[in-house]
Amino acid sequence: MIPYIDLHCDTLLSAWRAKQPDLERLPQASVDLERLEKGGCAAQFFAVFLPPRQALDAQGFADLSDDAYIDQLLAIYRRTLENHPHRIAHAGTAADLRANLDAGKVSGFLTLEDGRAVDGSLEKLEGFYRRGIRLISLTWNGANCFGSPNSTDPAVMAAGLTDFGKEAVERMEQLGMLVDVSHLSDGGFWDVSRLCKGSFVASHSNCRALNPHPRSLTDEMLRTLAEHGGVAGLNFAPEFLNGDITCQDSRVEDMVTQLRHRINVGGEDCAALGSDLDGIGGRLEIDSSAAMPRLFEALQKAGFTSRLIEKIAFGNAFRVLGDVLK
Repeated sequence: MIPYIDLHCDTLLSAWRAKQPDLERLPQASVDLERLEKGGCAAQFFAVFLPPRQALDAQGFADLSDDAYIDQLLAIYRRTLENHPHRIAHAGTAADLRANLDAGKVSGFLTLEDGRAVDGSLEKLEGFYRRGIRLISLTWNGANCFGSPNSTDPAVMAAGLTDFGKEAVERMEQLGMLVDVSHLSDGGFWDVSRLCKGSFVASHSNCRALNPHPRSLTDEMLRTLAEHGGVAGLNFAPEFLNGDITCQDSRVEDMVTQLRHRINVGGEDCAALGSDLDGIGGRLEIDSSAAMPRLFEALQKAGFTSRLIEKIAFGNAFRVLGDVLK
């Protein structure tokens, strides 16, 4: 079985909504510990995703602050580690991942999706690092202290990072945190590319040449990401896989096409996985972590070499972790 690294899932939110104590078995979700093991996962990046404030308020959580919400999701994650120490362990570096893999354990990495919780404070940013966060998706679909999101509005799409966002990106690189441009505006992407001396990532973004959604990356972006030594994680959401953003079918054949395109444009070192499972809907051919081997089988049938499949599944992301994380 091919070990793989998945740079993005929203399973912590799914567990929180279902009031599940840990991540061992989540019947309502696509990712849990049992299915990660069954699919051969080496490392799963668990996002602490911040739903829009108005959504939390409408669901009866008006009194729940962002900080308290984050605490609750992190408690689910920590409880999973405590309850299953022989099966999953936290990782903060590539060396941690390698040690966990040698010990037969899944590695858990923590990420923050929507940097609004940083709230314009380098002290809070450093606090998230101390709590184990090793990747921040700078924005989600709204503006925050870092900058502007992807948008169909040309003015929003062109907007770059805020002054704080620029300072924070530089501090993240100093700390050893991955800067994630998924969901970011085009202007924000280019600011990150100018600021980052080393690798940055698009943890769960596809190719705009094949998919017109503003969440997807242009070929010029893919080449720039590759020049920085970064990776773009394949997103499994049906609306990001082909030319129809209303599509509800997430097909493995479209995933193969996406991966082939990013390799043709950016080279074989820039392709990785960022499934977005538990954050996506539709009819999914790969509907859980346990089904991940279907993608590798399809790549093999499509003529991808074993060496290239290993790089997509594990090697490229592992290299970036080694380059950036401290």
